[in-house]
Amino acid sequence: MRSIRLFLIAATLAVLTLFNFVAALQGYSSSLKEANKLFDQHLRQTAELIARLYAGHPIKSLDDESTLAYQVWRGQELLASFGIEHTQPITDFYPGFGHANFDGYRWRTLVYYDQDHRNWIITAERTDLRYQLAESVISHAILPILLSIPLAGLLIWLIISHGLKPLRMLSQQLKNKQADDLSPVVLPELKSELQQVSQSINALMSRLEVALNREKHFTADAAHELRTPISALKIQLHNLEEDISPDNEAFQQLRAGVDRIQHLVEQLLSLYRSTPEQLAHNFCRINLHQLAQEVIAELHDKFEGKQQIAELAGQPCMIEGDPFALTTLLQNLLSNASKYTPAGGHILVTVNAEENTVYLKVEDSGPGIAPEDYDKIFKRFQRLNNKPDGSTTPGCGLGLTIVRNIADLHRARIEIERSCFESGTAFIVIFTRTED
Repeated sequence: MRSIRLFLIAATLAVLTLFNFVAALQGYSSSLKEANKLFDQHLRQTAELIARLYAGHPIKSLDDESTLAYQVWRGQELLASFGIEHTQPITDFYPGFGHANFDGYRWRTLVYYDQDHRNWIITAERTDLRYQLAESVISHAILPILLSIPLAGLLIWLIISHGLKPLRMLSQQLKNKQADDLSPVVLPELKSELQQVSQSINALMSRLEVALNREKHFTADAAHELRTPISALKIQLHNLEEDISPDNEAFQQLRAGVDRIQHLVEQLLSLYRSTPEQLAHNFCRINLHQLAQEVIAELHDKFEGKQQIAELAGQPCMIEGDPFALTTLLQNLLSNASKYTPAGGHILVTVNAEENTVYLKVEDSGPGIAPEDYDKIFKRFQRLNNKPDGSTTPGCGLGLTIVRNIADLHRARIEIERSCFESGTAFIVIFTRTED
């Protein structure tokens, strides 16, 4: 049972019901014994009354509603009887209580000897009627106890709910906290049992705040400390290009290495920025079609360098999102498509709406991806050997990881399928539509 409240209520009611059942059972047994004593005493008093009333004349009945039967014997002569049809003795002439079976019933009997008149008086009472009467009396005493269990359950529910109120307040305060709010949890009149929990939570938040601040400082320092020397390297490479032939193989490898380092740094910084706390306050309405057009124009030189044709299709569609994050998503998808599409290939970007969704589709005419590799490509630093010669395309293996993170932060899903070209892959990002 997941709910503490339901567990406490169920456990308390189970124990209460068990104890009430045992108490009722014990009370029933004890009450039945006492009732039998009273019935036996009544049976004896009845026998004594019959002995005093009988003076040689028959007695019709003690009362019209009597459940008793009796016989009066003198020796072997039946002097009187009531409630019994046959003329044989109900039981042996032996003083005391006993049981007998006649007329299809079980009877409780008492044999009483009247010394004054020398009569044997046998009184009997049906045991089933006796038990019915006893159970009726006992049930009136036990029934209120059983009926009180639902009321007790309601009271227990209210008491436990009130007792768990501080826990609900603590949960609500934690739930209402923003992703970047690591301030201590403060609750008035916190119960002693929850003070340790509150202290542990506040200590954890304090450690998280220190760690996040350290990470923020590291990222800010890394952005400056890494970008500055890379920029200096690129300037020196530009100057060096004037002194040596641009076709020099060592120079080309050096330039490619610097470009790769710069790309890796930018991707790592993008991966850090694509976190909930970084994007939570930046969501706004965005025309995804227009944003795709701007990113394609921005990457025009990349496409032109490989003589690739990049096209945009679809219509204006509005979504809620972070402009920087969605720009990064488009840049990575288009860069990835350009990277794997051969020279002279095609790249098609489509933005369209269907019912309550908006989809962004980026298709290329590259070698394509095997369906069994669809899940692998989103892992960090994962690159596929999908070239005909078995080699890998240069890269850091973070682009699609960043794409998935950004999609998750926008509650979008990513699907992969074959492109509309003879070969290649189509990445489809599906967003929830915002009304225009």
